[in-house]
Amino acid sequence: MKKTFILLYLILLSSLTFGQDKRVVSKIDSTKSPELVLIQELTVKAPIDLVWEAYTTKKGWENWAVPLAEVDLKVGGYIKTNYNEEGQIGDSTTIVTHIINYVPKRLLTLQAEITDNFPEFMKDDAHDFYNVIYFDETEDGHTSIKSYGIGYKNTSKYLSLMNYFIPANEQTLMSLIAYLEKE
Repeated sequence: MKKTFILLYLILLSSLTFGQDKRVVSKIDSTKSPELVLIQELTVKAPIDLVWEAYTTKKGWENWAVPLAEVDLKVGGYIKTNYNEEGQIGDSTTIVTHIINYVPKRLLTLQAEITDNFPEFMKDDAHDFYNVIYFDETEDGHTSIKSYGIGYKNTSKYLSLMNYFIPANEQTLMSLIAYLEKE
């Protein structure tokens, strides 16, 4: 019964498109059951150089995503962020995302460190979570971004988590758009 509910829920979700003003489109791909992939797509009216800098520099992160950031752009490097403007990089509220690999201005593969601040059920699956982000310059000089959140499981706990991540990610990506298109 529980698996049937989850499958019906996924079918419903897969038919929905999330997004504010359709600038950010989110969908859940369940074709790789028992895993889910969160796909989020957007196009930014900005050149790829500026978009890449927004994702790979301290200044970039602090202008659209978080008040505090530290970036070591290299394979095996990291992006450390903190949503608490009263905090500091390295405190208990710091999120550490490891840079698995990258191709400049094309691809960025990240893996978040799962800390005590994450739900308990995610800790056993920590090695499965990746974010693969593709950047593509369009003919009109804009940049298309396609993000794949990989490693979510096809369970009610993860589906509930998606209900949080989708709008939160969309709001953050709308901040990216606002930052890059402010001119």
